[in-house]
Amino acid sequence: MASRRMETKPVITCLKTLLIIYSFVFWITGVILLAVGVWGKLTLGTYISLIAENSTNAPYVLIGTGTTIVVFGLFGCFATCRGSPWMLKLYAMFLSLVFLAELVAGISGFVFRHEIKDTFLRTYTDAMQNYNGNDERSRAVDHVQRSLSCCGVQNYTNWSTSPYFVEHGIPPSCCMNETDCNLQDLHNLTVAATKVNQKGCYDLVTSFMETNMGIIAGVAFGIAFSQLIGMLLACCLSRFITANQYEMV
Repeated sequence: MASRRMETKPVITCLKTLLIIYSFVFWITGVILLAVGVWGKLTLGTYISLIAENSTNAPYVLIGTGTTIVVFGLFGCFATCRGSPWMLKLYAMFLSLVFLAELVAGISGFVFRHEIKDTFLRTYTDAMQNYNGNDERSRAVDHVQRSLSCCGVQNYTNWSTSPYFVEHGIPPSCCMNETDCNLQDLHNLTVAATKVNQKGCYDLVTSFMETNMGIIAGVAFGIAFSQLIGMLLACCLSRFITANQYEMV
């Protein structure tokens, strides 16, 4: 019995070290998600509205998920140092739930990517039709057009159907050089063709999504399957500690 206990102790020490390292990395992941959620809420809240038909809770989901992972990351470190089998099993159970949630989210995002594109088309078109240059969605449209050097949905002529065009013409955010644009130019589609960006924003956004969807999905699945390592370590450590305690009795 004593020799078997001597054999299991180095294994337990090794598993504890690996699980503490894993839990720390897991905790860092939670901090990153929390930071991204807060940043997204403060900085990108206006622009996210162009992708969702209704108000989206995506930043709050990231904040909540990040906070939960931070708490359970600390719990994992505590459970590992304490060497409590039931705590380690609870930690493994939480990791399995995170794994399933991330797997479902990743598959859903990849499967429904075309619906996301259709939603963006509807919401962006609606934002253009209700554009006034002052509200949040209008500022979001301006930001997209300036940052991507694009204009309209398919092209700059889409603005001719907007009520805003009747009074003001095409928004200045479409201009290749805003100092070279004036109200008369933006009212005339023929003249505006030489002043504004020709590419539509929809094609640029959707092509970006198509190009990077594989990378995003790969990273998401990689993070999800990393939870399996933590589950395996926690279950093995719990088993070895339980066996060691049994041998001591």
